[in-house]
Amino acid sequence: MSIKKFIGLREEMSIGFYLCDFLFRKVLRHNADVSWSIHFTSVIHGAARLKRGKGVYPGDSPNVFINADNGIEIGDYTNIGPGVALVSANHDFINNEINVVAAPITIGKHCWLGHSTSVMPGIVLGDFTIVGAGAVVTKSFEEGYCVIAGNPAKIIRQLDKTACIAYANSK
Repeated sequence: MSIKKFIGLREEMSIGFYLCDFLFRKVLRHNADVSWSIHFTSVIHGAARLKRGKGVYPGDSPNVFINADNGIEIGDYTNIGPGVALVSANHDFINNEINVVAAPITIGKHCWLGHSTSVMPGIVLGDFTIVGAGAVVTKSFEEGYCVIAGNPAKIIRQLDKTACIAYANSK
């Protein structure tokens, strides 16, 4: 058994990642309300309203921005790439000091959000939804089992649901 595993650290992350996390979250108090290790360039607002499933570490990639003011739920084994923005709250059109109440963002199990994607308030992504790099998700894809891309995001490919379910059952 490795030292990392023994003390509860993820094998795929370097010791340097954990040292930076300790410095920024514990000493400098940047993202201090986040209870898991994240990249020092990521920002999470409203961490108490962010529910994450098994194997999910939002913000462990660089430059992730998460605003969970209206709530965000992320299913098991979902991967969030670098530069992703999950924005559960927008500003009022007239007074930008006011956040507008919206439905929470819900992201299913085994999803993958590629580099620099943006997910807007109230969006629901079903299980096995892959969001291509740079996509802007402005409508929900509740059925899942698809690849979406573009601005605004649209389905560019359907996934084999049987193969996805077999994979999920193997985890």
